[in-house]
Amino acid sequence: MRVSGRAGFSIYLAGALSLVISLPPLARSQAAQTGGQQPAAVPPLTAEVKAELKAAPATPIAVQKAELGDPKPWDPDWDKAVEAALPADLLSPALEHQVKPLCPRYRYLSDADRRAFWAYFFQALAGAEAGLKPTISVRHRQPEVAVVDTVTHRTVRQEGLLQLAYMDAGRYGCDFDWAHDKELPEHDPAKTILQPENNLLCGVKILENQLITRHENLFSKSSYWVTLRPRHPSFIVFIKQMANVPEYCGSRYHTAVPSTRALPPASEASNAPPNGASSPSASAQLASGSQPAGGAKATGTQTAPASH
Repeated sequence: MRVSGRAGFSIYLAGALSLVISLPPLARSQAAQTGGQQPAAVPPLTAEVKAELKAAPATPIAVQKAELGDPKPWDPDWDKAVEAALPADLLSPALEHQVKPLCPRYRYLSDADRRAFWAYFFQALAGAEAGLKPTISVRHRQPEVAVVDTVTHRTVRQEGLLQLAYMDAGRYGCDFDWAHDKELPEHDPAKTILQPENNLLCGVKILENQLITRHENLFSKSSYWVTLRPRHPSFIVFIKQMANVPEYCGSRYHTAVPSTRALPPASEASNAPPNGASSPSASAQLASGSQPAGGAKATGTQTAPASH
């Protein structure tokens, strides 16, 4: 029997959430048009809210990297930076339908727990996109992603924890300073785009634009990040990193593991940005074999920079 529409997507997503096999996808970030709208300013937090900010659980890749000797694969202060930057509209109970597959009890959580959920979400996204390595900077040569960055006027690079680009500064109001960064070495942690908090806070703005400004789903074929596109194989990479979602989110869906044949080959997945917008690609891909420099195994897989 063929299941279509929203029911079919729910079944597919539920299966993906419990998938435990390994795939070799290339995770590419894709930018979406903003429609000229900027996210609303985030109001300053009260002292009481600041006191409630807390670190999220470690993602599978963070656990693996720690076991391999990395003393601090993820800085808890990065969680707190994300939590402090979250606008009220991303904390609304009305978003329950967006995040229910990942956090079924979202509607019933306190604001503090919702903030921690989103902090974990961005840690998982950074794990899928960049293997939690803040200084990753990659330029891909595939024609569909080797576009010109409108800020640097060079072929776009995908940079930092969330694999972003300098032109995101204009599109989403991110705090990237190309004039400062252009004289620095490629992987210099002093670059504004590679500074973890700058990169993550830009991701918050991009997600707000997708969910609130453009009223699109969290898992959308037009998401900035391909890792959030359900029919792309790299979606599985992200889902695996959501395995340690905070316990107060409640039990996630548990269903039979779907066949990998239900996923299209990477060559058939849409890498083109929606509505003809220019877009960068990410620097993380899943590969088996020996551990790459700066990378680590995660749930039986490894995250490694894609070849240039």
